[in-house]
Amino acid sequence: MEISIVIPVYNKVAYLERCLESIARQDCDDYEIVAVDDGSTDGSAALLDRLAAGNPRLKVVHQPNAGVTAARRHGVEMAQGRYIVFADADDQLTPGALAAQHKAIVDTGADEVIAPYRNQHGLTCDSGLRGWVDSELLIADLLKLRNSFAVLWSIIFKKQLLDGCLGAPRAIVEREDILMQIKCLMKKPKVYFTHQPAYFHYEDMPNNRVEDLAMIRAYDQELKATLQPQWQRWKSAYVGHQIKVYEKFIDKRQFHVLRDYYKPLRRQLSRDIPLQDRLVIMLPPRLAYLPVHCYKWLQRRRRGH
Repeated sequence: MEISIVIPVYNKVAYLERCLESIARQDCDDYEIVAVDDGSTDGSAALLDRLAAGNPRLKVVHQPNAGVTAARRHGVEMAQGRYIVFADADDQLTPGALAAQHKAIVDTGADEVIAPYRNQHGLTCDSGLRGWVDSELLIADLLKLRNSFAVLWSIIFKKQLLDGCLGAPRAIVEREDILMQIKCLMKKPKVYFTHQPAYFHYEDMPNNRVEDLAMIRAYDQELKATLQPQWQRWKSAYVGHQIKVYEKFIDKRQFHVLRDYYKPLRRQLSRDIPLQDRLVIMLPPRLAYLPVHCYKWLQRRRRGH
């Protein structure tokens, strides 16, 4: 088996058939689909079982609700393929994606191949990166939360690269894909970028995930442990990452987070951190709100929202 497509599923009954049909249309024969039902309550589990009865490529795994990272980990454990592709149940693969990505990873010998992707606003999200790219550059972009490249889907991985990279705590329900990719990149894999979009991502789909300070504490702890082997290299970038997450709270007018968690960052600033980020954390939260909110608004406009 060459490719395993791992799909975590939680209450996506309205989108599942569209996702699976996009895979059935691929011009690639040597693949399987591992769909992990993560305790769905909306009929997704029954629909998956019904679809699997008529599709020998579709393997369905049921588990009590444990979160998206655990579902992906379970899927990878069950996968038989040499290569892993992740898809979300409410997204689609673009035509020809599997064959193109498989050819790229076989021809180059890369550990992961990253392609652009499209969204429902008609935009192609393309980093402009091509060919071999250093893993440290990609980690730096991920920590700045400004990555323009696909983080988890629109990528084909060698299965062994994922070993030990899908162990994030259940509490982490946002940016778990970034954390997983940083874990992969810390291994210094060979990363290759291609030009052909491989994925269709529906942005801002409804979900019940809540990003609160309990989650942020768990995330920061896991991220710091991941970066620890090269801590002096990444220490300032880690602080900068915390400031970027703080900005998201300020944009939502959750001003209490400075007092409750982020105030110690003021003592950890260095000249490696951009001046505008240092100013954001030094200003009183209500004064920081206007420039942060305007910046976030401009970002959303550029993305077509």
